[in-house]
Amino acid sequence: MFLVVLGAILASMHLYVWVRLVKDTTRPGRVRWLLSAFVVALALLLVATLALKGVVAPVIAWPVYLWFGLVAYLFLVLLVLEPIRWLLRRRIRRRPEPQAAPEAEPDAVNRRLFLARASAVAAGAVSVGVVGVGAATALGPPNVLHVPVRLRRLDPALSGFRIAVVSDVHLGPLAGRAHTERIVRMINETSPDLVAIVGDLVDGTVAELGSAAEPLRDLHSREGAFFVTGNHEYFVEDTSSWLHELERLGVHPLRNENTVIRRGSASFDLAGVNDVAGASRSDPPDFDKALEGRDRARPTVLLAHQPVQVATAAERGVDLQLSGHTHGGQMWPFHYAVRAVQPSLAGLSSVGDTQLYVSRGAGFWGPPVRVGAPPDISVISLQQP
Repeated sequence: MFLVVLGAILASMHLYVWVRLVKDTTRPGRVRWLLSAFVVALALLLVATLALKGVVAPVIAWPVYLWFGLVAYLFLVLLVLEPIRWLLRRRIRRRPEPQAAPEAEPDAVNRRLFLARASAVAAGAVSVGVVGVGAATALGPPNVLHVPVRLRRLDPALSGFRIAVVSDVHLGPLAGRAHTERIVRMINETSPDLVAIVGDLVDGTVAELGSAAEPLRDLHSREGAFFVTGNHEYFVEDTSSWLHELERLGVHPLRNENTVIRRGSASFDLAGVNDVAGASRSDPPDFDKALEGRDRARPTVLLAHQPVQVATAAERGVDLQLSGHTHGGQMWPFHYAVRAVQPSLAGLSSVGDTQLYVSRGAGFWGPPVRVGAPPDISVISLQQP
């Protein structure tokens, strides 16, 4: 269903871009047919690449996904130019046409063609510039954010306890082993007490991406590394194969369960719930099971991929939820759509007595482009009130 909806949206975007960049800027003939075929081919290739996910070779995936970002911004910029284009076309229609020989082309037609081509060039230049800067941001190293969070009932011995939070790594045809190695190196440089990977680690099977995930075995932290599923972990046929692989690499999945993190006599409960997409695989989030047996005299930190899960966490008295999923919107202005369905886009907020921290993620999905939403690795420092 997701691909059907996305396919319909992409088809509409490509149709509009074709009208403005091809139909309006060319005369009937061979050039128009060639350009039209090119746009249709790109649209079909993009939908096929999204449907095939990790099966697509990088040599195909890179240009297709860059086109994904480019067509999105072409669509937006052309929409912004639409009122200006409409006003100028009205002026052209009102201007009287000079008398011309029958074989001469009316000046109004030439002016409309010039206007369409000028709009196309402007839209292309702006879109290429935005996508270029966005690609450099997405492919560059994530920002390391240091975020102090005050927790009720935190024992003084745990003050300064650091949790390195990374989400939405999205290993796949565009992000492979080198991507993981850089993230692992940057996390280790922060000397965390604990590492939390909050979902959407992979976009493919263990057979396809096992080598890309292997550097995770080199994560170093005093209390270990923990993982909860994101929605993309349920896009592969066998989610459990990834959970077993992560166990082998020394990353401990929390599947609707919890564990006690101790420093001497001080402690807090670390819990994790499955992503809401797990319901489609008979593996839904179960907060009651995840929080079973916790000690309410000490804080509870919950790992949950989607920020929207905080409503249930707040009902159960969780002190802090660590999430990802949003990518911070990834590409402005699409963050407005994300914000409409999630309680927080990025950063620290609260729902009742529960604090929510949302990472923008260290990777990207779809276009290798980030605009107004730089990638991050967040180091949460637990503090007393």
